[in-house]
Amino acid sequence: MHHKDAFLEELRWRGFLESTTSDDLDSFLAESRRTMYVGFDPTADSLHLGSLIPVMALAHAQRHGHKPLVLVGGGTGLIGDPSGKTAERTLLTREKTDSNAAAIGHQLSRFFDLSSVDRGLVLNNAEWLTGLHLIEFLRDIGKHFSVNEMVKRDAVRMRLEERDHGISYTEFSYMLLQAYDFYYLSQHYDCDVQMGGSDQWGNILSGKELIRRILGKRSEGITFPLLTTSTGKKFGKTEEGAVWLDANRTSPYQMYQYWLQTADGDAGRYLKLFTFLPQERIAELEREAVEAPEKREAQRMLAAECTAVIHGREAVTAVVPVSRILFGQYEDNPSRETIAMLAQEVPVTEIPGEELGVGIGLVDLAVRTKLAESKGMARKLIDGGGLYMNNERQTQANRLVQAADIRWDGALLLRSGKKNYHLVRVK
Repeated sequence: MHHKDAFLEELRWRGFLESTTSDDLDSFLAESRRTMYVGFDPTADSLHLGSLIPVMALAHAQRHGHKPLVLVGGGTGLIGDPSGKTAERTLLTREKTDSNAAAIGHQLSRFFDLSSVDRGLVLNNAEWLTGLHLIEFLRDIGKHFSVNEMVKRDAVRMRLEERDHGISYTEFSYMLLQAYDFYYLSQHYDCDVQMGGSDQWGNILSGKELIRRILGKRSEGITFPLLTTSTGKKFGKTEEGAVWLDANRTSPYQMYQYWLQTADGDAGRYLKLFTFLPQERIAELEREAVEAPEKREAQRMLAAECTAVIHGREAVTAVVPVSRILFGQYEDNPSRETIAMLAQEVPVTEIPGEELGVGIGLVDLAVRTKLAESKGMARKLIDGGGLYMNNERQTQANRLVQAADIRWDGALLLRSGKKNYHLVRVK
């Protein structure tokens, strides 16, 4: 009877497992605490949602007592991984790669307990790759690679068959560098498991083989499925492009909305992959999704949990009221954080406090906030019942907006039609 490892069982149940390099990986992981690594190349200054599967898997590893090793590819990023790419990447400058690597390293550190070196590590492979000498590398490492085998790898084979693009020697040599990373981490950090997307299978095998040949040690690999939505679309993409983990690129509100709009057919799967909710709670949410899909309880929980994983619980506390406000419900007393977050999502106009003392005509305010192009249009808007202040329909075109109308902390909300919001802040 084979012992089932709790960490692997968690990955199996949650849908993380695509392939493993050994049939008895359960017993290997159960034998002792393992150091596991995932690599992230700094092609931008932020990761996007597509990177979240390996991040979550590594976080589960830590929760099951293993040691996570996050590897930022400041060295490999200078070359570019051909896996999953139909054309050569544009090479980044050293400065851009360095600044991206620093930003991504900081971003990733939020997902793990790195309170001590023994708990977990974030490393940058530029530390050992950029100092390599070509002749020594070819003699000591290159001799262990068969070009016949390398050419059979999917990433290379696909590109060789592409007459227009082909593959450069630079990208062809990428798998040597990634294999060297695994070997280096095995030698210096006792790392014996590498995890990555299914497109990394060949690179992981190369590293495993290199470790066996030079160090005579056992090492293993785990790959995750590449995720698509139930409609076959690429996960983590919207009409506007990628959904980024950086709050400056994709705001917590936009992140929350992305998860909230998850199709019913994907909600259960995403709850397993992207939250730490226990099995019983997810089963309960899946049942509710079948019995009362209109409540969208699974999506609400998914949005709150995922936004909390990425941006922290405080962000969710602020973002939920913002979501309600922008869907037409009035909040009596939103927090400063909520108003600040709202100000990132809608246009803002600042007006001096003394103007409110005297009072500002509602028509003038509609023009100032560009909710109406002219005073005539503003009157028409009000007469037609299309202008709202603090979510109350305005019916008198000649009314004055005064200090008493400022019900929030230094702000009031205007809206024309269903979705055209404008925040007025008092200086």
